[in-house]
Amino acid sequence: MDDASKIEKHLLVQSKNFDSFNDTSIYTMHWNLRQRDRNTVARKIIICGLSLAFLLLALIILRAFGKSFLCDNSYLNSNWNEIHAEFDSPFRLNSQGSSDIALELKTPLPHPKPSSEVCYDVPEELRFDCFPLSGASEDKCSERGCCWKSTISSSPDLGVPFCYYPSNYGLYKWDNISQNERGVAGNLVLKYSSGYVDDILNLGVEAFFETNYRLRIKIYDRENRRYEPPVPVTEPKDFVEELSTEYEFKIDPKKTGFVVKRRATGEIIFDTTTGGFTFANQFLQISSLLPSPYLYGIGEQQDTLLHSTNWKQFSLFAHDGVPADHMNLYGSHPFYLVMENNGMSHGVFLKNSDPMDIIIQPAPAITFRTIGGIFDFYIFLGPKPGDVVSQYTELIGRPFMPPFWSLGYHQCRFGYNTLNRTKEIMGRTRDAGIPFDVQWVDIDYMDKRRDFTYDKDNYFGLPDFVKALQLVGMHFIPIMDPGISNADSNGAYPPYDEGLEMNVFIQKNKNSAEPFEGKVWNPVSTVWPDFTHPNATEYWINQIRRFVEEVPIDGLWIDMNEPANFYNGAKEGCPDNSLENPPYTPRVVDGHLQHKTLCMSAQQYAGAHYDVHNLYGFTETIATNFALTEVLKRRPFIISRSTYPGQGHFGGHWTGDVRSDWGDMKKSISAILNFNMFGIPMVGADICGFVQNTTADLCTRWMELGAFYPFSRNHNSDDTIDQDPVALGPDVVEAAKNSLLIRYSLLPYLYTLFWRANQYGETVARPLFFEFPDDRSTYGIDVQFLWGSSLMIIPVLDPLEQVVTAYFPKGLWYDYETFKIVSEGEEIMDLESPSGKIRLAIRGGSIIPTQSPNVTTARTRLSPFELIAALDEEQKACGSLYWDDGISIDSFMSGKYNYLEFSSSGSALEISPKKIGYFDEHLKLGSVRILGIQSDVVNVSLNGGKVDFTYSKPDKVLIVDNLSANMSDGITISWH
Repeated sequence: MDDASKIEKHLLVQSKNFDSFNDTSIYTMHWNLRQRDRNTVARKIIICGLSLAFLLLALIILRAFGKSFLCDNSYLNSNWNEIHAEFDSPFRLNSQGSSDIALELKTPLPHPKPSSEVCYDVPEELRFDCFPLSGASEDKCSERGCCWKSTISSSPDLGVPFCYYPSNYGLYKWDNISQNERGVAGNLVLKYSSGYVDDILNLGVEAFFETNYRLRIKIYDRENRRYEPPVPVTEPKDFVEELSTEYEFKIDPKKTGFVVKRRATGEIIFDTTTGGFTFANQFLQISSLLPSPYLYGIGEQQDTLLHSTNWKQFSLFAHDGVPADHMNLYGSHPFYLVMENNGMSHGVFLKNSDPMDIIIQPAPAITFRTIGGIFDFYIFLGPKPGDVVSQYTELIGRPFMPPFWSLGYHQCRFGYNTLNRTKEIMGRTRDAGIPFDVQWVDIDYMDKRRDFTYDKDNYFGLPDFVKALQLVGMHFIPIMDPGISNADSNGAYPPYDEGLEMNVFIQKNKNSAEPFEGKVWNPVSTVWPDFTHPNATEYWINQIRRFVEEVPIDGLWIDMNEPANFYNGAKEGCPDNSLENPPYTPRVVDGHLQHKTLCMSAQQYAGAHYDVHNLYGFTETIATNFALTEVLKRRPFIISRSTYPGQGHFGGHWTGDVRSDWGDMKKSISAILNFNMFGIPMVGADICGFVQNTTADLCTRWMELGAFYPFSRNHNSDDTIDQDPVALGPDVVEAAKNSLLIRYSLLPYLYTLFWRANQYGETVARPLFFEFPDDRSTYGIDVQFLWGSSLMIIPVLDPLEQVVTAYFPKGLWYDYETFKIVSEGEEIMDLESPSGKIRLAIRGGSIIPTQSPNVTTARTRLSPFELIAALDEEQKACGSLYWDDGISIDSFMSGKYNYLEFSSSGSALEISPKKIGYFDEHLKLGSVRILGIQSDVVNVSLNGGKVDFTYSKPDKVLIVDNLSANMSDGITISWH
């Protein structure tokens, strides 16, 4: 089977909801590259001449027929591909010609100095920075046509700018606007110089009405193709016959910018008619007013869930470092979600992979400032927060369906150093009765820290150890960095030799085929595979297959893929050019883009590293996903440090080298919730922290919390103490055991949540406001969170505390341990939470499927099912269960799964099988807990036959045990 056929087969079984990924556009990497080079003078003359001729012809046609081609209804009735080809061509000149375009193709004029009136009427919260570079002065500010006024910042991050745009500022003017029921198109023609190098003279602006709830707005250079990220592929679905959009897109020809409104309420959700729009070669800036200060998303950053709008700046540029406030971290996610004042929500995604800053200010307003590419916005109308995430993942790719075993507890550390030490720590964890599914190893298992090898001395017997793990239902995952050692003699290290032969390594620059050389963990030096190269997937498959034939791994952990580098660029430094030293550099660590990564002028198949740096981890995940699927023939499991939009379709994420302190533990909740919004629900933080020594008190509480991360793994550094639960004493063991046993009992519910994420784009872990968008008390809560809609997790996040304060939104809430009603809603409560116990609450109206927990997920799956039905105020509840074999790639698409719905109303609970396509002899109901029954219960029947029961009148809990009923047949339990 050739590579393209393999890719096509993989895609068919990977996801029916991600049809836009195709073999030619992703896996073979034959992408439509966006070139940075400007046209030659001769080409410009030809284009201008053709443009003038075209415009003259258009004027003749317009005079003859009196209408624009784009407004011709017969054209609009043609198929979508023709419409999209017309709209999406960056070379398309609007046929309603204008001589203004040709007249403006010249050096722009200096911007006139502003009058005092247009400067002093701009309040501080609406002052957008006109001079974000160093060296600002009143004279330089005035030369840009901007206002100058010194002020004192009260923010530790950034503050009110001294140099700001006047209220009437505008570098471009609108020209030649056309409109139809499928979109709007127009030109922006430059009038004045921005003060940055190489202003783009003629811009195209096109708004695509893609669906009723999704709007795309693209702003690009009409004369020269610029870089656009090739992934994720965001091709729109076929147009419906008639649109009834939830948004309005408006242009005022007198103002530079546009406005997007919510049609139902008139709320302005995106307004770019302020803030000094700029589009130069290496400086693009656009600002928008926000309808409210309730802003979420934008990553990867360490911050609170609800962002402060008091002058915050986030830099998006993948970087290896210990997470801290105000620094760029491992991934780039230019996506945000806003809760509007009326309880509705919307989201905005900028598809741009170049380095960027995002600034938030008190207006409230947001500014995107990027140093390459184009503006390509997608706006999602919701209106509920969950709808926004679903609409976003519909575009970038639904989350992958994880193997069932991956929902268990994972354990690792950097610094086991030997297989015997690994066995020792794993053994004491199992002996303590702690549920445990996956043993991981860090780079110390490698031979000379080279990928696709293992140390035959210190890790002698590793293959047999892995096979023994798998025989008891456990699994094994090693780390694999992308850096390949290049200092071995010819023939001694196949991953390097084969990479050279296949030409897959990132090159030194566009004029040199020599691999770019740096250093990571390899003893001497390192080169990096270019995962955008057409040969890279085949190369990666070959390496993984060879390793799996020796060590039968179950998944891969890909790290250091920002990509990280111990040098600042190459050993000898980077060349002095505009890619390495752009006119404006986002506020990245150290102030230089090449800090601890590759030179920006290094060349990849998809473009300069400057443009594709933020895609590196994502493209590695794609290749790894395909390779594991091909080699293992079952669901792949990948955890990556660096991420980009679309990552969740191929793998998960952990939040990197967090510190072992209470602050980092608390902020891990915001990180987990953010990545669920980003479409990456398989996410977790290193339990007990990675950097610094933990303490027993901290690790006790972190094990309680970490048991409810979607991805639950304990991991720490080689220069710290052992922090597996047993190493830290009986209190930590008790906390780990108690919390993980609850997690394992909830696996059927958790697995169903991941299936819903895979099929519908729902979140697994979610903030309270997702379920209660009308309750503003929930908007800033990031110390509690939900699994799905039904289970609230309330961790202790401060040292020595035995009480936790929780907010309960509207409705009935039941204590998970006692089944008693703990709150009737809309109140703040103090709850006893002694060490070793985490407080959980079940939402009234929920039916949660569970199983009796065991020490592995494999053993837990053998237990009969149990249902917890928590009735709401109307004595109703509902829930569902998705169930398959947990490992097959195509379970859902092939129909080899079971899906059951649960409902309770009146005095009955029904189990309704909607699909039974997977035979499982353990699909039996063992017990039921029905919470909140208001009347005494005197008898209970199952499918008409009486069964034994217990009923607690004080607690209002009905318990029916010792059942063995086939759920595939349907069940009705009634009580009187």
